[in-house]
Amino acid sequence: MRILEELRAGVTTASAVETQELASELARALAGDTTLALHGNLGVGKTTFVQGLARGFGIVEAVTSPTFTIYNIHRGTKGRTLVHLDAYRLESPKQIEDLLLEDFLVPPWCLAVEWPEKIGAWLPVGALHLDLGIAADERHTLRLR
Repeated sequence: MRILEELRAGVTTASAVETQELASELARALAGDTTLALHGNLGVGKTTFVQGLARGFGIVEAVTSPTFTIYNIHRGTKGRTLVHLDAYRLESPKQIEDLLLEDFLVPPWCLAVEWPEKIGAWLPVGALHLDLGIAADERHTLRLR
């Protein structure tokens, strides 16, 4: 749980590899059936972060942004299902309901949502919210709300 405390205090990483390592560590600390809302502008490293989560869940396949497919499902070797949702193109709560995501949330699961503000009312109350950004020195910042 040390990683959760670090993220609440705020963490800065200097490379994509560092961001992925941090996310991998978080993956190992997350409780089952967790929704993780990833907030931040284009290019701040949301997909890079999800790649690290995947590694932490034992997922060996390539993880790419589901911008056009809306979501991707990855099954880890450690029994965890990662559902990676990019809500950028969604415009109404009905669209998220039409995706039938609940059918793919096989316990234990992690739902990682990019652009969660697009579907804020749909997110579970207990979702973890992570703010990602880029500092003036080009390093990446991560803070758990």
